[in-house]
Order: sequence, then structure tokens, then C-alpha cells
Amino acid sequence: MEMSVLNLNRGFLVCALCLLLGACSQPLNNATTGAVTGTALGSGLGAIIGSQTGNAGPGIAIGAAAGALGGALIGNSLDNQEEERQRVEEQAQRQEEELDRQKRELEDLRRQQRYDDMYRQY
Repeated sequence: MEMSVLNLNRGFLVCALCLLLGACSQPLNNATTGAVTGTALGSGLGAIIGSQTGNAGPGIAIGAAAGALGGALIGNSLDNQEEERQRVEEQAQRQEEELDRQKRELEDLRRQQRYDDMYRQY
């Protein structure tokens, strides 16, 4: 029993270390954040399940790997959605700028037409 508690504590220490190392780096994308979070949660869950079966070490490793993979996949999907949203926003901004340019051009043409009409009257 004491050995499994020690392994469980070691697993949580690994989780905490992963989170600390991840928090100290540059701003992370969602895939990296998901992988770190998934690793921490997976290793914690693996430690709990593994300690119940007497295999805390392999439980931590399997849980960490599964958590990292799942977290990275979910985070990557979120990154892709963010990139698409940003692309659509940039496209909308370009279209708005083009509409403004065309409105100014139309106003200039109307102004020129009025000037030409006034000039012809004299």
C-alpha cells in the first residue's frame, strides 16, 4: 500500500512538473497547451487507475501518452478553427476597405459629373 501511494505521489509530481515547465515558456498554441494539460490529466488518471491494479508506473505512462495525444488533437483542432476565423476576419476587412474605396470613387465621379454639367451650361 505504501509503495502505491509513493508511486501516486510521484505521478502527481510529474504532472505538476509538466505544468510548470509549460507555463514558463513563450505563449503556447492550443495544441501544445492541450498536450500538456492532457499529459497532466492522463498521468494523474493513469496513476490512480494503475495504483488500484498495482501497476502505477505503467498506468502513469499510458495515461500520460493517451492524454498528450488526445489533448494535442483537440488543441490542434482549436488552432485550425482560430486560423480560419482570423482568415475570414482579414478577408472581411479587405472587402470593407474595397467598398470604402469604391464609395469614394463613386462620389468623385458624381462630383466630376456635376462639375462637367455646370461647365457645359456656360
